[in-house]
Amino acid sequence: MSLPPESRADLERRFDAVMAAHGPALGRLAASYARRPGEGEDLMQEIALAIWGALPRFRGECSERTFVFRIAHNRAIAHLARRRPPTVDAGEELEIEAATPDPEQALSSEQQGRRLMAAVHGLPFGYAQVVTLSLEGMSYAEIADVLGISETNVGARLTRARDMLRRLLRSSDGS
Repeated sequence: MSLPPESRADLERRFDAVMAAHGPALGRLAASYARRPGEGEDLMQEIALAIWGALPRFRGECSERTFVFRIAHNRAIAHLARRRPPTVDAGEELEIEAATPDPEQALSSEQQGRRLMAAVHGLPFGYAQVVTLSLEGMSYAEIADVLGISETNVGARLTRARDMLRRLLRSSDGS
């Protein structure tokens, strides 16, 4: 079934607005689930297609942000399930975009970003999920809604994840 031209045009405008508003954050989310170069871009395409397909069914029962992140989360889960077993090679390169004009600061930020992403990848999956969504500025309520868990559980997972991240980052420093 195809949409009437005006409905399709409206949908395209709505999709473009959603992707303009949430695309960068969704790209970072996709990259956080990626283990190999290019995998994040592939996942982002899957997420965009899923959003395109689901957008006509958005009824406003939650925020638009929660809606698109829930779709992204579900696509990422399906992506992970397809590529089992999820192993991380500490020597793997992770692509992290840094848009700063100072090359020294950009290099430092990129190195810190790689260390953080490697540490997040070292977390058990449930903890990595809450950290990734928290890094996108989502509230406990939004994270709980996206993951289908309680806010209390979000808080507990974040507390444990932060402790694990501290240990992982310290151990990668050689401390």
